[in-house]
Amino acid sequence: MRFRHFDNLRVFNIVAQHGSFSSAAEELHLTKGAISHKIRQLETELDFDLFKRLPRGISLTPKGQELLGATLSAFGGLEKKIEELRQSRSRTLTIGVTTYFASRWLSPRLMDFMRAHPDIRLRVQPMIDLHNLRAEGVDLAIRWGNGAWTDVRIEKLFACPAWPCGDATALSQVRDLGLAAAFEKFTLLRDRQDSTAWSQWFEAAGLPYMGQTDTLIIPDPNVRVQAVVDGQGVALNDALVETEIQAGTLHRLSDAELSDFGYYLAYPSDAMSNPDVGAFADWLKQVA
Repeated sequence: MRFRHFDNLRVFNIVAQHGSFSSAAEELHLTKGAISHKIRQLETELDFDLFKRLPRGISLTPKGQELLGATLSAFGGLEKKIEELRQSRSRTLTIGVTTYFASRWLSPRLMDFMRAHPDIRLRVQPMIDLHNLRAEGVDLAIRWGNGAWTDVRIEKLFACPAWPCGDATALSQVRDLGLAAAFEKFTLLRDRQDSTAWSQWFEAAGLPYMGQTDTLIIPDPNVRVQAVVDGQGVALNDALVETEIQAGTLHRLSDAELSDFGYYLAYPSDAMSNPDVGAFADWLKQVA
């Protein structure tokens, strides 16, 4: 006899995973009675019981357990194929970057990738916190730092050491007072409270770091650059502020630097199974 009620198999799948008619009814926005009816209808057509009705809940019968394994595999395969078909149609690749990196490095080069890969629709997602990539729907991110992250796979894109910069007044203080005395007076700008970049730089410069409390948290790197220009403090920056350096609105305050800092590709462990992610990563490494 030809099987007809495939929709009831989906209901069975959800009931079995929840172990409850009530929870399945809530997920499917149906009444508990409607769920019970669909399961009875399915059991009638199959001609065997799927669940044992117990005083406090339900449990799968041996045949029910076998059927659950089969439906999980079948529905999982269907969902995977549907997602593949959706991706092959749209092929949208989401890249997470700060506006700082996007405007100063990525944007001038991006048209080359788009011309080379007209079938890939690129979405550049401005981000400040480049963590929790899956939750943000990001396929690949570009982070600045020393690469010491364990939440994602990491590949170095290019070195870009960090060094302190300030406005003309800050530069004068360094020249007049000396590096150590000047930095005792500076407000240190940083991206987040738990950042250790400044303490690392003080160590690299051979200066004592007392855990300065005179700090200002500015997560957005472009805003942080402007804050330095406006004289609100000093910050660790990199070669991407060369325009401001040349214009004289920013000044490098010391030769000491965090030489292990740079830009890194960061992506979930399975990201490279998507050939579009691999294509973009390869292109980035070629142009870096």
